[in-house]
Amino acid sequence: MIATEAPPRQGGVAMGWLVLLATPLSLVTTGPTLVLPEIAADLGVTRDAAAWVGPVFGWAVALGTPMIAGLVRRRGARAGVLVSAFAAAAGMALVLVAPSLPVALAGRALQAAGGAGFVTIAMSLVGSPGRMGLLTSGFSMLGATGALLGSLVTELTTWRAALALSAVSLLALPVVVRRLPTPNTRTGGFDLRGALALAAVTSALVLVPRYPLPAAAGAVLAGALLIAHVRARPDGFLPLAVLRQPAFHRSGALALLIATSYFGMLYAVPALLGRAGWATATIGVTQLAVLLGGAALGAVLAGLSSRMSRGALVSALGGVAAVAFALLAAPVPWLLPVALGLAVCAASAAQATLGLAAADAAPPGLRPTALGLFNLCYQLGGAFGPAIATITVL
Repeated sequence: MIATEAPPRQGGVAMGWLVLLATPLSLVTTGPTLVLPEIAADLGVTRDAAAWVGPVFGWAVALGTPMIAGLVRRRGARAGVLVSAFAAAAGMALVLVAPSLPVALAGRALQAAGGAGFVTIAMSLVGSPGRMGLLTSGFSMLGATGALLGSLVTELTTWRAALALSAVSLLALPVVVRRLPTPNTRTGGFDLRGALALAAVTSALVLVPRYPLPAAAGAVLAGALLIAHVRARPDGFLPLAVLRQPAFHRSGALALLIATSYFGMLYAVPALLGRAGWATATIGVTQLAVLLGGAALGAVLAGLSSRMSRGALVSALGGVAAVAFALLAAPVPWLLPVALGLAVCAASAAQATLGLAAADAAPPGLRPTALGLFNLCYQLGGAFGPAIATITVL
């Protein structure tokens, strides 16, 4: 289906290569959910400690997204792809040989940051809601297979191979790098202070579910420093022209809420079904089915978004996410997979439609930056969700 997409503009990258570049990240986002006991046993840690492979991955995706977007803005998409490739390859190598949990977490962080760069660049090159929906549904569909595939690969080989499945994205590199233009000029120096301030805010926010008081205090302090820096350098790493857009605020806030719910359910639902007596294989197959169905519905919703008013779209996304969250409290175990399917539908459609709304509202030349910052909001949910699930369920 992907290969039959219409070719891009002259000098662009075909949709199929963008999908191959970006979507494998989802395989290793959900991959650890069913193999945490194996990770814990191999590294000699508790399951609670091993569960950090989820929040750390989400943190690095959230952090890597605006970092690569800033690099693309200053140095072009080719530089962003190459830096992302180096980080992803180095991270996967560390995961494969890690003798301890800290080394494995460092590898997961590098792998996530590189994968986030691939996603940011691919999304900036897509364009229409329909094509964006195809890309985000690809994320969800591979995320649907990630848990089961990770479990199967672990049984056949090792959990390390399961967490390195995103290596297939590197197959797209030769084509993507060749088709991207090299920028003739540079748009200025990299705003290192702005990047570090945003990294501090992001890191503190990710730790809030685990360490509420100190992390919240750190987030407030880092946020104050970031605000002061943005005022002093309004055209820096966080352009004030993007941050002032109401469409960016609305899109980012809703995406954060929906993504937090979805990524949290990815970790919580398998654990809850396991406690209800479901076998691991049954959980994996059921999760695969509902996530594939939810991703397909999300793609349909994204395709229909151009015919809907903004209010109707927001109501639809928020309503589906709210029903999914409410079903978590249902006393009937089989409703939990239904909740997960609805959550992925809302998340996939939200990433496709709200991201474009945030990017379209940005001034000319700042579209990739706006999209990167929107994805930061979405990917923060990828850090918050697993952390909250770890505390409340795992």
